[in-house]
Amino acid sequence: MSINHDKLHEFLGKAIVDFGATFNAALIRIGDKLGLYKALAKNGPQTPAQLANSTNTSERYIREWLSEQAAGGYITYDAAKGTFHLSEEQAFAMADESSPVFLPGAFQVALAAIKAEEQITERFKTGEGMGWHEHHHELFVGTERFFRPGYAANLISAWIPSLKGVEEKLKKGARVADVGCGLGASTILMAKSYPNSEFVGFDYHEKSIETAKRRARSSTVTRPSERASFARAIAVGYVDEYP
Repeated sequence: MSINHDKLHEFLGKAIVDFGATFNAALIRIGDKLGLYKALAKNGPQTPAQLANSTNTSERYIREWLSEQAAGGYITYDAAKGTFHLSEEQAFAMADESSPVFLPGAFQVALAAIKAEEQITERFKTGEGMGWHEHHHELFVGTERFFRPGYAANLISAWIPSLKGVEEKLKKGARVADVGCGLGASTILMAKSYPNSEFVGFDYHEKSIETAKRRARSSTVTRPSERASFARAIAVGYVDEYP
């Protein structure tokens, strides 16, 4: 066997990056769940003890988490003061859920998806499919958190106007099927923006539809039951059931 050591080192370097990223995804999710990024964004530079106190967490673990996140470039360390903080760019991406580049939702999706590894391995053997509903519940929430900022930033202002004649129809009044609506973020956003139109979100996942209905009821959409409604339906059924 003849090994090209330069090519081997290049390959190993790529693999090590993936290896580290796998671990870091979990640490990012921990920071997201415990509100660590938001606390840094809100309160400014903090020592590990200060961040632990403001988030009701253990200083010992927070110190390790901060050091790792600083080494990875997700937060910033001030060696002279012994404090950690988020730059404006880091805060925009890691702590602001309204930001179009909010990242924690993406890592939530990745971690939730790999929790199905054992099930997917079996599908490789059998050739069977795996339903969306069979995934870990965090996948549904994470997907919505990942895509919602993009919808808010682009759906009404750029994506719909780029479709010839669509915006005019929505302003005048139309019936719209939002197929695969998930938790209803895009459906509700369109209903708020086009008051003359009616939007029906369809998804085969029952729990997602239940969540979407709750959000529509609690949203500021006028007459939400008439303008933004949701129904569980499989792909071959919603056209016949809702002509």
